[in-house]
Amino acid sequence: MSVFAFYLFAISVIAGGFFTVVSRNPVHSVLWLILSFLSAAGLFVLLGAEFVAMLLIIVYVGAVAVLFLFVVMMLDIDFAELKAEMAKYMPLALLIGLVILMQFVMAFGAWESNAAAESLRTNVMPVDRHNTEALGLILYDQYFLLFQLSGLILLVAMIGAIVLTLRHRTDVKRQDVVAQMMRDPAVAMELKDVKPGQGL
Repeated sequence: MSVFAFYLFAISVIAGGFFTVVSRNPVHSVLWLILSFLSAAGLFVLLGAEFVAMLLIIVYVGAVAVLFLFVVMMLDIDFAELKAEMAKYMPLALLIGLVILMQFVMAFGAWESNAAAESLRTNVMPVDRHNTEALGLILYDQYFLLFQLSGLILLVAMIGAIVLTLRHRTDVKRQDVVAQMMRDPAVAMELKDVKPGQGL
């Protein structure tokens, strides 16, 4: 059953990542990304890292992916114009993709299996510590600098999302408090002598 669950979650992660990239609708891309996150959480559960799985669901699915979905739905994007702009960079994108594919081929060609890999896969978590404690020791002790840099990257991404959604439209009448306070009553107000029985 565990082998079947592993292949099911692994295929779901790969399919979700693939359709995230190739989907024409950005909303569908975010939904496929959520499927990838959920499947990756299932893989973490199979590895015995329940805390990381719950973090993946709560933080990435419950917060980051929903933020992506809101940003995509709030932005008024002309997809036809966007595709036309992307078509100009298609040769460069194909060249970069070819270089990355060659790097993957070189990496897998030189890859050798470690003799202790099988035992490390069966004993992912330390025996004398809980998985939450072991994760805390790794994040806040061994990889503290990388953890802080990832937080900085998320902060920049959040600011970028706010900048993208914050648009000042010229056709919307906005209140200018300073202009209202500095106005001249003699210019701003005009008295009309309306006689009885006559309209304006």
